[in-house]
Amino acid sequence: MKKLRGKTIKSEIVLAGDVGGTNTRLGLFEVTRGRLHFLFEKTFLSRDYKGLENILGEFLNGQKGIGSACFGVAGPVTQEVVIATNLPWWIDIQSLQKTLPIKKVEVINDLVANAYGISVLKKSDFEILNVGKIKKGNQALISAGTGLGEAILFWDGQQHVPSPSEGGHAEFGPRNHLELELFHYLSSYFDHVSYERVLSGEGFSHIYQFLKDSKRFGSEPSWLSKKMKQEDPAEVISETARLKKNKLCRKALDLFTSIYGAAAGNLALQVMAIGGIYIGGGIAPKILWKLKDGTFVKAFKKKGRLSHIVAHIPVKVIMNERTALLGAASRAMALLKG
Repeated sequence: MKKLRGKTIKSEIVLAGDVGGTNTRLGLFEVTRGRLHFLFEKTFLSRDYKGLENILGEFLNGQKGIGSACFGVAGPVTQEVVIATNLPWWIDIQSLQKTLPIKKVEVINDLVANAYGISVLKKSDFEILNVGKIKKGNQALISAGTGLGEAILFWDGQQHVPSPSEGGHAEFGPRNHLELELFHYLSSYFDHVSYERVLSGEGFSHIYQFLKDSKRFGSEPSWLSKKMKQEDPAEVISETARLKKNKLCRKALDLFTSIYGAAAGNLALQVMAIGGIYIGGGIAPKILWKLKDGTFVKAFKKKGRLSHIVAHIPVKVIMNERTALLGAASRAMALLKG
């Protein structure tokens, strides 16, 4: 309860979570007069814990009075059990309710959480790749990070309604001879070559290794080989490319960015996202300079007879890393009314 000008204002606490293959971010928010007010958050390395319950216990540390909770999880959400895609976790809603304990608990796909978060972001939280023409209609979200996620924001005539998608696990569709060779290369390692095998942190490394083994752009220098073993390979590749220190890295980033743009264009056509395409995930902000050099948008627009439609679709990069957390908090606030 709060007092404002002599009046008692009711406030409640909600718990939100963004559960990813690399990090799990939890936050507490106060809800007053239908608005969220941030209280506290903490980020945990997901693989250091056996499950979400362990993280919740450490984060809450006896905290009581939480009205509802919502968690965005990187994985398909079906019924009351969620199997995280890039984590050895089973997330059971009933188990979460016992751990918290909170009756109003919801688990949604992490990209759906991101989609809910878009509506509460500011103009400064976006970088524009393609201005396009703003129209009312469906929107979509594609996010490359630890994995590749997608979500649809259906326009119901009044508002956008987020809906899950597992399009990141659809088969990778090569567009030319080089990408066909990439597909064959990856198919020797994986039974199913999805877009996630290409458009993700690991995918970045897969592309680099393919080009390295093809010997198209020279061999890997010893200093780069050493750096790749000591640091995150995807970050090493992108930073080396940015500094123009190695042709192999530059070509790997070129190919990654072009495939990313093509995949975003595919999604735009699949759901007729004339309202806009959003690029989320942890990779995009780190390679924003590359996304803006025209490689991404060129591939995005190149859609044959329907290129003129895709060319008019706005494309924006989400720069706020707390988008999924904010979206989960927004859903948790909505649960208070239910």
